[in-house]
Amino acid sequence: MSVAISHIEDTPLQETLYQFDESPLLARQRQQESNARSYPRRIPLALKRAKGIYVEDVEGRRFIDCLAGAGTLALGHNHAVVIAAIQQVLSDELPLHTLDLTTPVKDQFVQDLFGLLPAELAREAKIQFCGPTGTDAVEAALKLVRTATGRSTVLSFQGGYHGMSQGALSLMGSLGPKKPLGALLGNGVQFLPYPYDYRCPFGLGGAEGVRVNLHYLENLLNDPEAGVLLPAAVIVEVVQGEGGVIPADLDWLRGLRRITEQAGVALIVDEIQSGFGRTGKMFAFEHAGIIPDVVVMSKAIGGSLPLAVVVYRDWLDTWLPGAHAGTFRGNQMAMAAGSAVMRYLKEHDLAGHAAVMGERLGEHLRILQRDFPQLGDIRGRGLMLGVELVDPNGKPDVQGHPPVHRQLAPLVQRECLKRGLILELGGRHGSVVRFLPPLVITGAEVDRVAEIFGRALAAAVASL
Repeated sequence: MSVAISHIEDTPLQETLYQFDESPLLARQRQQESNARSYPRRIPLALKRAKGIYVEDVEGRRFIDCLAGAGTLALGHNHAVVIAAIQQVLSDELPLHTLDLTTPVKDQFVQDLFGLLPAELAREAKIQFCGPTGTDAVEAALKLVRTATGRSTVLSFQGGYHGMSQGALSLMGSLGPKKPLGALLGNGVQFLPYPYDYRCPFGLGGAEGVRVNLHYLENLLNDPEAGVLLPAAVIVEVVQGEGGVIPADLDWLRGLRRITEQAGVALIVDEIQSGFGRTGKMFAFEHAGIIPDVVVMSKAIGGSLPLAVVVYRDWLDTWLPGAHAGTFRGNQMAMAAGSAVMRYLKEHDLAGHAAVMGERLGEHLRILQRDFPQLGDIRGRGLMLGVELVDPNGKPDVQGHPPVHRQLAPLVQRECLKRGLILELGGRHGSVVRFLPPLVITGAEVDRVAEIFGRALAAAVASL
């Protein structure tokens, strides 16, 4: 299944390395955009066109895009079904802006989305359309569970990422963006240890680490001297993305669902990045066979256009009209494009394809690991993969794993970019290289990604 086209795909892999002098566009961006800009500092490109898994910059250089809008582009850039859906909206003169008034496009979108949900959830599902970002959907989810339960505390996890607005930011594990702001939600958020097997917060790992983690959570919710009020909800990423592509143990997820259900605490699953086939299932929580109370979705749901929703079980639907609103929650183009993507994902079993391609890429990485001890941990699910880079000469931790290599990951990212591969970093100290290619990537393209990464890794290690 190849979606890349014309001269971009057919051009052979160039052995010459790209150099990145600042172009006039990049210079103006640096001068005129906010100091909060992030990606251009590490990926200094001015892009001109894109198709499939490839992008081309204004200098005519081509790149394999394994960032894909931070996982937004499930079908890659400018897929034919997305373009056709957008063009149909325009040719039919459909309203482009409807607030939360319904339309045939919106109704079809809801039916398509509910058709992807596990039947047990779909039977009692309600949907709230939010402002067009994942962080706004998280804010809506917080309002929802607090209104329904009458409680205010929310439990989140170390390493978690749920957005950059004030409420969502209070749930974030990373301290960097929060330090300048001081208090966010005050005592309304309590952080818990995430089941990070490679660097277990309890120094155990494996089944014992999972057992202790669940015991800690259960004790916290049931101990009258725990110091933490019974929360409205627990929010979790089934695979932490920004936190370093850390997949939660499936038995741990099942235990988390059991504990929260017994305690009468809503379970919010953040599927903003992991949803819609990314992990080898339509939704990442399906790997564990659980049914959350709330699912937060964005990124791929809009078919590359801005859209965000919260889907939740009807027992939570106690908030009043207007409890959460947003001017741009009626993006008809995004709904049409999202429906097209959802149908394509289902018809072509792209979740299954992502599982196969993820295993193929993972095997390439494990082969590289034999020669490069700097590849400390290779992890993830489907086409949501990460490699934690380590210093093999550093002092091992309590589990016997070497420390993260803070300098190596940016070097690898830069060497990949010079060779035509766009990757992003994440995790503690930015030490994890992340792979988030479009789900339509082919086996040959996966092999090519691995080849470039291997050469870039060798060059980066040699430069230290």
